[in-house]
Amino acid sequence: MKLQRRTFLRLGAAALGGFATAACWPLRAMASAFDAAFKAPDMNGVFKELGATPTPSDQIQFVSPDIAENGAVVPVSITSKLPGTEQIMVLVEKNPNPMAAVFMIPEGTEGFVSTRVKVGQTCNLYAVVKANGKFYSAMRETKVTLGGCGG
Repeated sequence: MKLQRRTFLRLGAAALGGFATAACWPLRAMASAFDAAFKAPDMNGVFKELGATPTPSDQIQFVSPDIAENGAVVPVSITSKLPGTEQIMVLVEKNPNPMAAVFMIPEGTEGFVSTRVKVGQTCNLYAVVKANGKFYSAMRETKVTLGGCGG
């Protein structure tokens, strides 16, 4: 059977799509482990779903702006100096669902993430790090201005 170029490309695209779906399955399963924490309506609910209240740590460097003119895209970066860092989470205290992001940190990888989160109003932002099975945190207040006027 002689394959024409278009038939070959269609078959290749279908195979690649199937492979991509199969490759994403473990990520979906991992994400579902945090479903309840992402749906928690307050910080206590998040900590209850995580199974622990984090201990403040000076081994976490948490950078966020003091004033965010656009609460829809607030840049944050977190560096964990804690040995055995497994996960880094970003929580926004006064959002309807405080859990904003979870990052899995592979063994042997530097504990650093940088992202943007939505902050609905002036409040505390938390960086929560899971290291060696225990939870640690750092906190920063970020003020959100109305209308992006800087005042």
